[in-house]
Amino acid sequence: MNLSAIHKVYFIGIGGIGMSALARYFHNVGKSVAGYDRTKTPLTLELEEAGIEINYDPSEKRIPAKFTSASGTLVVYTPAVPKDLPQLLFFKEKGFSIKKRSEVLGMITRDTFCFAAAGTHGKTTTSSILAHMLKEAGTSFTAFLGGISEDFNSNFAFYGDEFSVVEADEFDRSFLQLTPDIACITSMDADHLDIYETASDLEEAFVAFSERIKSNGKLIVRYGLPLDGVTFGMEQEADYTIHDITIEEGNYCFTIKTPKGELGDVRFSKPGHHNLLNALAAFAMATEAGVPPAKLIKALKSFKGVQRRFSYQIKEKDCVFIDDYAHHPTEIEAVHQAISEMHPDHSITVVFQPHLFSRTKDFAEGFATSLGKFDCILLLEIYPARETPIPGITATWLLEKIHNPNKRLIEKENIVDEVKKCATEILVTLGAGDIGLEVPRIKKELAYAS
Repeated sequence: MNLSAIHKVYFIGIGGIGMSALARYFHNVGKSVAGYDRTKTPLTLELEEAGIEINYDPSEKRIPAKFTSASGTLVVYTPAVPKDLPQLLFFKEKGFSIKKRSEVLGMITRDTFCFAAAGTHGKTTTSSILAHMLKEAGTSFTAFLGGISEDFNSNFAFYGDEFSVVEADEFDRSFLQLTPDIACITSMDADHLDIYETASDLEEAFVAFSERIKSNGKLIVRYGLPLDGVTFGMEQEADYTIHDITIEEGNYCFTIKTPKGELGDVRFSKPGHHNLLNALAAFAMATEAGVPPAKLIKALKSFKGVQRRFSYQIKEKDCVFIDDYAHHPTEIEAVHQAISEMHPDHSITVVFQPHLFSRTKDFAEGFATSLGKFDCILLLEIYPARETPIPGITATWLLEKIHNPNKRLIEKENIVDEVKKCATEILVTLGAGDIGLEVPRIKKELAYAS
């Protein structure tokens, strides 16, 4: 498809984090953009404020008139929308050009020098760090991010088109539409087993992704993963590694070893060894592309973060509230490690909203172990997202597996009251569902109470 021949772009599921970034891109380059989503969210409201027309009724009658002609119109959809959605059926019946989000992202980035961050954990933060470093280094780039960067206050950044930065999503094998110049793979833990039948199937998809790197490109891979490439990790055998880590006023200070030597007095403010690895992966990608390391180190120091990725909502002596997107046992373990390291000897209450019935079923034992490490566990019902319930898989079922007596099932509207009963010093909210929408209210009530 020749994107220059496209003048109108209509998004079905425009409020998704990846879809909204694409919508911003096409709006930015002068295309007429509109779309549908099921509900209003802060993201859809921001798009409307930018001049993008959005409707919230799936009826084909709500499609704006200028988008009902197939000529010069591209329809973009996400696999998360139902196949029988009336608007999607209308476009199919009328013979419109219809593409998945991942296909369009692949077309946009194909003629750029493309950086792609992949992995079951860490890809959003890694790509956001990389985009921030490219901006601070003064390069020409466009970034499509899987979260709201606090440095750009957006999931989209447009500073030119020499480089592109994308989050390479393994869900629905979306990343197999990309042809990156430099890619990284941060992790290959089992996940999305509703899409991949086994962990081996998921690993095979990552191998297939690595084979899509351009012939003169490079793969940056976490040390220990069964892939050939330039390695990064805490292990001293890795090509890029970190050592001499200290904590000064809540920030990490460390040395980076590269294939060409060592760089000292590197500073980074995001807690957790998982975030140190994300920063190292981004640093390795940019370095391998030829960006001067001195500029990258300076940028690492000023990186603010990504919303819902270890985001401090309140950080006072007598009240700490952290919000994070963690929705996999490995991610929950990483959050616990980060809090324990930055706030030692403090009691921690976790409010967790499981995401998907299938994920809860597949990783129940891992969830029970990782959640059981917190001092007080408050569990919300499972957020279904795209799924229908699985008989017997409930939050109560998961709660019973947690070997910690200080646990209970709660309702969202009672979060603050339940937290107060725990009498702990640190609160962390976790999950990939709609728990994030509760954060402003929780923050307000906790700040008022303190």
